[in-house]
Amino acid sequence: MISLRCISVPFAYYQHFDQDFTLEIPAKGMGGWKRGEAEFDADRTALVVMHAWECGDRELYPGWHRAVEYFPRARDILRTCLPKVLKSARDAGLTVFHVSIPGPYLSRYPGYALAESLASPSDCWADEPRACPDPFTEEIQRFRSCNIFPGAHNKDDIARGFAALDFPEEAKPLGNEGIAVSTRQLAALCRQKDINHLIYTGFAINGCLMTSPGGIPDMARLGWLCSVISQAVTAIENRESAEAEWGKQMALWFVSLLYGCVYDDSDFIRAMDTLNERSLINED
Repeated sequence: MISLRCISVPFAYYQHFDQDFTLEIPAKGMGGWKRGEAEFDADRTALVVMHAWECGDRELYPGWHRAVEYFPRARDILRTCLPKVLKSARDAGLTVFHVSIPGPYLSRYPGYALAESLASPSDCWADEPRACPDPFTEEIQRFRSCNIFPGAHNKDDIARGFAALDFPEEAKPLGNEGIAVSTRQLAALCRQKDINHLIYTGFAINGCLMTSPGGIPDMARLGWLCSVISQAVTAIENRESAEAEWGKQMALWFVSLLYGCVYDDSDFIRAMDTLNERSLINED
């Protein structure tokens, strides 16, 4: 049955065809970024806040901040964009989920106990035996850790930061909002509320949202439509890409190509406000 809480929301999409073989670079014939509009069912859609953490000030964990270059942009999003997105979603009665990592801080939030009670015993991949390291692979991993990321001199600060991890004030779970640390838990939360569309926010879109449990690829493989709000995410950038944020631009293209819709925060908030107004009228 179609819900009465369907709402039409504009979105950005990338038209990844057709190549023009008369051009020196045929891909330049593709349509590129365009605007579309489609309805989604608010009763079967959830806003996901993934890996939005309180990471302390640079003075508190200097090594962590030296290694994670997107922290300032994430802080700006937490201060400006995400609170408005969350408020609009909550006011409209949209389901809100949070995806994090295991830690003692989770015991303070009832939504985590809910997710664990609903989920099956283990992720399928976790049942597989792990690869056995040898001195050669261990040395490569040591080299990577020291020379690629995060740098040996930053490790202690990062460990201290993770030991004190918690949700930021701007994105703390409220009430019984579900909190997942694994794909199985997020899938269980979705099944409980009959959710089939996840709209992701959080950090970073080309890192945790693509590689961590509960992220976009895992949920898409299980059949969920996975979208993002472009202003509510940032990406891991390098020194060549940071100024123009090319990492983020490529990740948004990747979401459009393979996973779902790319929403503008103003369009999303406007749609949520419309839903909220409808519900208030119906109550009257």
